[in-house]
This record gives sequence, structure tokens and C-alpha cells, in this order.
Amino acid sequence: MHSTRTRTAAGLLGALAFCLAVPTTTFADPGTDTDTNREPTAYCGTDKASGLAVWAAEKGSCATALQVASAYTEVWQGSTGASVRAAGTTWKCRERQGDPNPYQECVSTSDSGRWVRLSS
Repeated sequence: MHSTRTRTAAGLLGALAFCLAVPTTTFADPGTDTDTNREPTAYCGTDKASGLAVWAAEKGSCATALQVASAYTEVWQGSTGASVRAAGTTWKCRERQGDPNPYQECVSTSDSGRWVRLSS
């Protein structure tokens, strides 16, 4: 009887410790970006190869956005990601799930605030 109470108490204390554990902070690898809530601020036009609309994070970066979109559509293989070099930097590109349609997004590996979105 004593061992059953001891095991039960130990189990409850373990469960309590697990529930009250302090959450840890995780950091993304440099050059990766997990912010999916950003909204494009500048419509830059249409990518000639894919026909997709090209959007940029900032109004003054449309020339760069169109270069990145062009480089990405040359190597894009469906939903798999790719790295491209355009406008003097490397960009990591991949498909993201939109609401409701997926879209393609490229993020600068040197500055995650610089990004390009391709959408239908």
C-alpha cells in the first residue's frame, strides 16, 4: 500500500513539474524566416516566366523583387525550395501556405526584412 502511494505521489509530482516547466526560447538558423503574418506593401508587376504577381516588402525594392522572382522561376521545381543569387545577395525561396492559396516567398539570407512574394 505504501509503495503504491509513493509511486502515485512521484508520478503526480513529475506531471506537475512537466506542466510548470519554464518555456524555452528557440532561435532560427541565420537566413531563415518564420514570420508568416507579414503583408506585402508594394505590388511590383508580373513575373514574365511564371505569370505570377510579384510583391515586395518595401515600395522602393521592386527592381530587386523582379530580379529575385526571375531568378527563382528559372530554378523553381514545384513546391520544393531553392536558393538563388540575385541583386548581390542569396535568397532562400520556398512555398508557403496562404489563405486559401499557397504562394512562393524568397527571403534574403542577409536581412530577413527583405523578402519577395509571388502569388496568383
